Amino acid sequence: MGSDGLLRRLGRSEGAGGLLMMSPTAIYAILLLAAPLATVLVYSVLTDGQGRVVWDFSLKNYVEVWTGPIYRAIMIRSLIVALLVTLVTVAIAYPIAYFVSFHVQPSKKSMWLFLITIPFWTSYLIRVFLWKVILGYNGVINSGLISLGIIDTPLQAINYNVGALVTTLAHAYAPFAILPIFVALEKIDRSLLEAGQDLGESRLMTFLRVTLPLSMTGVIAAVLIVFIPTIGDYVTPDLIGGGKLPMIANMIEVQMLKLNQKALGSAIAVSAMFIVTVVALVFLFLNRRFLGAQR
Repeated sequence: MGSDGLLRRLGRSEGAGGLLMMSPTAIYAILLLAAPLATVLVYSVLTDGQGRVVWDFSLKNYVEVWTGPIYRAIMIRSLIVALLVTLVTVAIAYPIAYFVSFHVQPSKKSMWLFLITIPFWTSYLIRVFLWKVILGYNGVINSGLISLGIIDTPLQAINYNVGALVTTLAHAYAPFAILPIFVALEKIDRSLLEAGQDLGESRLMTFLRVTLPLSMTGVIAAVLIVFIPTIGDYVTPDLIGGGKLPMIANMIEVQMLKLNQKALGSAIAVSAMFIVTVVALVFLFLNRRFLGAQR
């Protein structure tokens, strides 16, 4: 009788009701996120056989990934491309967010944000194809330069290179960087800027000493939002890079699907997740320091 009463009380409690509401979402997350991740972790310490995974536990996959020159080179390239994309994207996003926050009338800010999010209306794949058309051998840029008589033959330096990858990815992820920076800028008390200028600081020094430090939480958030998906991007290196500049996701696809080496591919995926986690933790630490400094 006592146990039945306890169960009834638990059923009527707010905590039990909250858990009951969360359970479908939690089960869904476990099935679609935790289960595949656990599978990849287990596969990474197994051995590849002849077209199948052998239950022979070993760390040789990780040794090969971290010591093999090909895998190391692709990981370094992925990091460099992701860092360049993040740098370019944030450098473009900050002035736009600053302009909307400080120079656009409050009644029109929602319209500007609406215009910024318009690229989300089209498929990511379509946007990548558009850049391939623009930067291609017979694309818009080369055709325009030839028609103007500036060049005689199409330029090959504008496609199938790191610059083309950075341009395409920066355009794709720019809205993701603009929005968190804009939110951080909107939270800045304008009286602090006026106080700085009243004390004799120039507008540039006020920006460097007040606006930029107070908006760094948005900048760090933008960095994380751009860096994490960029390093694992699969479509852009394949289409814009022409298969000549594979990144870590392309290498995982080759190992998993084409070579049928699921154990080695899983080890590459886990290694990539480890690198991303370390970088993300560094930026989160910086974000916490900025938050602590502002308090």
